Amino acid sequence: MDLKSFLRVLKRHKYTIVIIPLIAVIITYFLVRNQGDSYSSEAKIATGIVDQTQRGIGDIVGFQESEINQEFSNLVEMIRSKRILEQVSYKLMIHDLTSDKPFRPPSKLVLTLNASARQHAIDGYTAMYKKRQALSLFNPDQNGMNKLLESMKYDDKSLLDKLQAYRLQNSDYISVLFDSENPELSAVVVNTLCNEFIGYYGELVKNNQQKSVDFLFNLLQVKRDTLEAKMMALKDYKTRNHVLNLNEKAKSLYGQMADFETRREEVDKVSRSTAAAIDSIDRQFKPGSRRYSESNKLDVTQDLISAQSQLHAANDAYVQSGFNPRYRRSVDSLKNVVSNRLGSLSDKYIVNPLATKQDLVDQRLSLQIQNDLAVNSKGAINKEITRLNNKFDELVPHEAATQSLERAVDIASQEYMEILQKYNQASLESSFSTKLRLLEIAEPGQAQPSKKMLLVILAGVASFIACIAVLFILFFLDNSIKNAVELANRTKAPVLGNLNKLSDATIDLRNIWESNQGGKDLREFKNLMRATRFEISNELKECNILLINSLSSGEGKTFFALNLAYAYGQINQKVLVIDANFDNPVITQSVKPKLYLEDILNNYSEILTVQANQKISFVGNKGGDTSILEISSEQRIKEVLQSLKVIFDVIIIEAPALDALNRSKELSLFGEKIITVFEANKNISDAGKHHVEYLKNQNDKFIGWVINLVDNDQLISE
Repeated sequence: MDLKSFLRVLKRHKYTIVIIPLIAVIITYFLVRNQGDSYSSEAKIATGIVDQTQRGIGDIVGFQESEINQEFSNLVEMIRSKRILEQVSYKLMIHDLTSDKPFRPPSKLVLTLNASARQHAIDGYTAMYKKRQALSLFNPDQNGMNKLLESMKYDDKSLLDKLQAYRLQNSDYISVLFDSENPELSAVVVNTLCNEFIGYYGELVKNNQQKSVDFLFNLLQVKRDTLEAKMMALKDYKTRNHVLNLNEKAKSLYGQMADFETRREEVDKVSRSTAAAIDSIDRQFKPGSRRYSESNKLDVTQDLISAQSQLHAANDAYVQSGFNPRYRRSVDSLKNVVSNRLGSLSDKYIVNPLATKQDLVDQRLSLQIQNDLAVNSKGAINKEITRLNNKFDELVPHEAATQSLERAVDIASQEYMEILQKYNQASLESSFSTKLRLLEIAEPGQAQPSKKMLLVILAGVASFIACIAVLFILFFLDNSIKNAVELANRTKAPVLGNLNKLSDATIDLRNIWESNQGGKDLREFKNLMRATRFEISNELKECNILLINSLSSGEGKTFFALNLAYAYGQINQKVLVIDANFDNPVITQSVKPKLYLEDILNNYSEILTVQANQKISFVGNKGGDTSILEISSEQRIKEVLQSLKVIFDVIIIEAPALDALNRSKELSLFGEKIITVFEANKNISDAGKHHVEYLKNQNDKFIGWVINLVDNDQLISE
C-alpha cells in the first residue's frame, strides 16, 4: 500500500472531504438549535451487600468478588426492568392527568381526550399501579393507554433511554440518574423509581422468606411426628419384652459369668490337688491295715459320712442361690460338724500295729471330704454358668432390635434438630427489614452544560472521519492501475511513456502540432508525447515497422497512433499510418484517405508515388468482418511492407485490440516491433493477463507499454 498514492486520492477528493462535513455540521446545527436544556437528578441506594454495618445476625460473610458483582448486576437489571419502570410511568401519567402543573405539555393524543376518557385513563392507570400489572397490547383499552404513555414519552423505553443505573466503583451503593428537560421531572422519576424498586424488592424478599418459613414449619411438623413415632416404637418394644436397660443387664450377667468362671477354676484346682493327695496316701496303706483301721472307726465314720452328705446338699443350695448369705451359715455349721467328727476319729484310741499311720488316715479322710465338696460344687457351678449363658443369649435379639430402633430415633432426632435450626434462622431473617434503603434522595438539579456545540463538532468530525474511511476503503479495494510505475510492477514489462488526460472534448491534432497555442495540459501532452517518441525510437533502432495495439478496445490506441505520427513528422520523418483495424476503422473515417489497404495488397502500390512527398501518409481499410490474412497471403503482405520501408522512415500500423484474438495476433506477424496502449485507472482482467503473457512471449518484438489518460497527479516526468 502506497501512502503517497492515498494522499493523492485525498487531494483529488479534497472538495468532497470539505463539503460533506460542512453539510453535516449545518444539518446538525439546525436539528439541535431548538433543543432544550437538560436537567439531571441523582439518588443513591445502599444495598448492604458489602457494608459490614448493615450485616445481620444470619448473614453469610466472605462472598467472592464474582458473586458480589453478580448480585449488583441483578439489582441494577431489576431497577431497569419493565415492571419497575411501568410503575413510574403510571405515576407520571396519573400526575399529568390530574395536576394543573404537569411535568410535560400534553401531547396531541392527550388533548383529544374528553373528560370521561381522561377519567377512564386515570382509573385504569391507578388500577394497574395498585396491582403492579403490565399493560397488555392485545387488549384494545390497555393498548390505547400504552399509546398515551408513548405520546408523552413516559413509556418504559423512553424512560430507559435517559436512565442510568450503576454501582459506584467497588462501594456498597447504586447510583440512579435521569436526564430530562424538567428538573422536577428528573427528581420525581429518580425518587419514584428508587422507592418502587425498594418496595418491590422488599416485598419479593419477604414473600420468599415467608414461603421458606411456612415450608420449614410444615417440614418441622412432619419430622417431629416421625421422631415421636420412632420413640413410641422403641418404648413399646421395651415394654412388651420387659427390657429395662440391656446394657446394665448385660454387664451384670457378664460379671456373674466371670465370677462363676473364677470359682470353677478354683474348684478344679482343689479337686485335682486333693485327688492327687488321696492317691498318694492310698499307696502307703496295705489292704489289711486299712480294714483294721476302718473297722475300729466304723461308727465315727458313718456319722462323718452323714455330715458330709448334708454339707454337700447345703453347698449345692448355696451355689444355686447365687451364694446367698443365708445358705452360707448352714454350710459353715456343717463344716464345723465334719471337723468335729474328724477330731473324734483322731482322738479315738485304737490299739493297732499300724498306729503310726493314724495321721495319714485322718488326712486322707479330710482330703476326701474336700475332694467331694469340690466335685459337687463344680457341677453346681457349671449348671449356673449354663443358666447365665442362656439368659445372656436371650438378650442378643433384644439388643439388635433395640439398637435398630434407637438408631432410627437418633436419625429422626438429628433431622428434626437440623430443620428446627433452619426454621429458627428463617424466622429470624424474616423478622428483619430489607437491607435496601434510599441513602440520598434526588433533588431538582441544575441545567447541564449545553451539548449543542459538542454535537455540531462531533457531526463534523464524524463525517470527516467517515469520508476518510470510505476513501481509504475504496483505495484499499481499488486494484486499478493509475500510473506507469504500477503498470510496470504489475506486468513486469517496461513502460515507454505516460500521457495525461486532456480536458478538451474535441481536439484538432494538426492545430496541436503545427501551432504553439493551447493550455497547460496540451503543452504537457506534447512534451510527454515527444518523450515517448524518443523512447520508441531508441527501441526501434534499425526497425521501422511499429505495430500499435491494446488489451481491449477504447483505450486510445488510435489517438496515440495519430499523435505519434505527428510527433515523428515534427522531426522531418516520413511516416505512413496504416489503419488495419477492420472492426473499428476510426482513422479511415476521420482522415478519409485515398489509399486503402485492400487495394495496396492487390498490386496497386504504384499509387503511393503520389503520396511520397508528404510527411504523413495514411492508408485506410474498407472495414468488414475480415482479417489481414483473409485479404492477402503472408508472403504478399511482407513484400508490400518491405517495399514501403524503402519509401517511409516509420510505418505505424494500428491493430485491433487483443481481445479480437486472431485478427490482432495475425498483424503481430508483420510488425517488427509492438507497443501496447493501456488506459489508466483500469484493472487487468483475467483475459488481459493472458494477453500480457502473449505479448511478453513475442521475444524481442514487444518493446513496452504506453499508459494513456493518466491523471495529472499521477504523471511521471521523463
